[in-house]
Amino acid sequence: MIQQGMPPEQYAAEIMRTKPDFVVYRPAGEMVLGENQHFIVVITPRGRLLATWTRATRENHPDQHVVVSTSSDGRSWSEPLKLDGASPNDAPGTGLASWAFPVVARGTGRIYVFYNKNIGIHDTREDTTGVLRGRYTEDEGRTWSEPFDLPIEPCALSPSEPGIPQSWIVFQAPIITGDGVPIVGFTHWGSARRFGERDLFKLDSEVRFLRFENILTERDASRLRVTTWPQTAHGLRMPRRGRPEVSVAQEPSLVLLPDKRIFCVFRTLNGYAAFSQSRDHGRTWADPAPLRFADGSVVPQPIAPCPIYATGSGRYVLIFHNNDGTANGGSGPSDYTRNRYPAFTSEGRFDRNAEQPVRLSRPVPLMTSDGVVLGPSSRTEVATYTSYTRFRGRGILWYPDRKHFLLGRYLP
Repeated sequence: MIQQGMPPEQYAAEIMRTKPDFVVYRPAGEMVLGENQHFIVVITPRGRLLATWTRATRENHPDQHVVVSTSSDGRSWSEPLKLDGASPNDAPGTGLASWAFPVVARGTGRIYVFYNKNIGIHDTREDTTGVLRGRYTEDEGRTWSEPFDLPIEPCALSPSEPGIPQSWIVFQAPIITGDGVPIVGFTHWGSARRFGERDLFKLDSEVRFLRFENILTERDASRLRVTTWPQTAHGLRMPRRGRPEVSVAQEPSLVLLPDKRIFCVFRTLNGYAAFSQSRDHGRTWADPAPLRFADGSVVPQPIAPCPIYATGSGRYVLIFHNNDGTANGGSGPSDYTRNRYPAFTSEGRFDRNAEQPVRLSRPVPLMTSDGVVLGPSSRTEVATYTSYTRFRGRGILWYPDRKHFLLGRYLP
């Protein structure tokens, strides 16, 4: 079932446009569950690969759901297993499951997958308003536990009415802090019911953090303990250019530095990426600042994911789009149909004494879509909502291509 005028032979060839080394998932056609994104791959306790992603006819469509797939070599993958999503008993437009992230508890042999679960209450958007729901597997993804929920502690952006879930998404898999606890950053949006605004770029958004305090050793899911940091009225804020009363700070990624500091990079609506750091394992954070290259110039970035990954020995890689939103004729940071290609990398090196403790090299081109649209939303973006693993001695970037194909590519 191929639509949008792309001939079958061209559609078959498009999967190779970004020069992948691995093909994880190829939809049956452009419109058949054609939106595949938020693609996180982790290494299991037994050395296999487990992938999770969000799949739908279109983003935020009522059929949006979370799936998992496994592989022993990265080349052959199991049929995607639906972990959660709307059921026939859910009211129309509710029950979505979105934005999953795994937590690997090697001490217990478990792999947890947590996600945003819509429970029939709308606040900001169907796929951002929900509870923090989890399930776990003890057999590398073949079978899964019954679902359970963990709390996200409220803040100044939270709903004022009781029973309304937070509005949030997690963007990356957790890292392990210097004191041995998994931590992950998340975007926290203000409550639309409380503040009277539903536009996700006009509504306050802040970066906050979840620490899974005992998940590496506790086997009773009812006794799992998660804390939300910083435990202040507000998280990390970045005033929006032209509207400084509004914060747009979203989609954080984290790396652990050699001196045990946590370094956080996130997107803004100002045409550049930003960073912060924590010296106490994620409990408190420095004021955010623009992310800069080693020469002092800001790292230009539209409002698109810009994750940073640790590659070993005090080295890091930033995945970003190297423009302020005006690439390919874009009208500004939010023009995602134009400014999310091509993708670039920048190598980072730890500098203990620098104000920004990761020194970033000048950008190097990584991949491009060449502006060819694909999928149900006619996307051109590449390398958004990615993940990274060291597998069998080599670094692999796992990435959605135009939020449609799910692919992997070796990074040098």
